[in-house]
Amino acid sequence: MTAASSEQEKVLREEILADAQRHAERVLSHARREAQELRDRTRQDIEQGKSEQLEAARREAASRREIILASAAIEAPRRRNARVEAVLQGIHDEARRRLLAREGFDYREALVRLAADAIARMEGASFVLQLSEADREALGAGLAEEVRRRVGRDALQVTLAAEGAKIAGGVIVRDAEGRQVWDNSLAVRLERFWPTLRRQIGVRTGLAGASGAEKEL
Repeated sequence: MTAASSEQEKVLREEILADAQRHAERVLSHARREAQELRDRTRQDIEQGKSEQLEAARREAASRREIILASAAIEAPRRRNARVEAVLQGIHDEARRRLLAREGFDYREALVRLAADAIARMEGASFVLQLSEADREALGAGLAEEVRRRVGRDALQVTLAAEGAKIAGGVIVRDAEGRQVWDNSLAVRLERFWPTLRRQIGVRTGLAGASGAEKEL
């Protein structure tokens, strides 16, 4: 091998090595770029995932808030109405207790007015009053005549029944033929007038507005 040939081989070898080095550097640079891009995409995906999760959490929180507000809008009036009903029921029960205990009013006068009111609403000229057995014994004397005078109708006949009624208080009025009956016993009269009374109580105590008393209560 001549000196010239040896020099050419050396140059060729160096060129091959240099080319291999450049190729290796290109491969390594490309790999680094791909790795960096992969890291950037991964970071973006993570950030996007966090953002999406945060947005989903916000939507869920907003949805739950709307549900809670909607439930409160329904529940609050329901609870208020329940409290109003409890108060009114308490008033009803206390009124019934006082009526049956004859507290705070002239009971004999009440019997006369109840009987006269019933007769004024009925047709005919002959009526029979029926009291509880206890009221008949304690208050029956002269009661029929008081009722007749209170009604003030000409040719009116009012008598007291021979037997007591199974009522706690008040009076039941019948015509002589038994075709008309007006129950003005205390318990029945309270129940008959209670719808009107409860509305009036609701308005006067502020439990309901005047225009919406019946709806509210």
